[in-house]
Amino acid sequence: MSYEDLLIEDARLVLLRVMYEMPNRRANSSVLCSILDEKFCHALELADVKRELRWLEEQQLVKIDDVSNGAVLVAKLTERGADVAAGRARVDGVKRPGA
Repeated sequence: MSYEDLLIEDARLVLLRVMYEMPNRRANSSVLCSILDEKFCHALELADVKRELRWLEEQQLVKIDDVSNGAVLVAKLTERGADVAAGRARVDGVKRPGA
């Protein structure tokens, strides 16, 4: 596995864990991008965060509402996503908490 793959898997876990702690387990792509950079040192561009949110949606870990024709995505953590964030479930492509 490449270093880039490790960073993406970690960023996906961070996205899930941040949403897990948000009110109603929801957050928008812009806020998530800022949190990833400022708090967790993942310097992803907004387009990258949106791409990863779409990937998480494909894995049924989040549900996405496109509230402004792609400018802002609002992601809501699913029950399965909460299980992955808490380490109760495993999904290939998402870093396991504590690993």
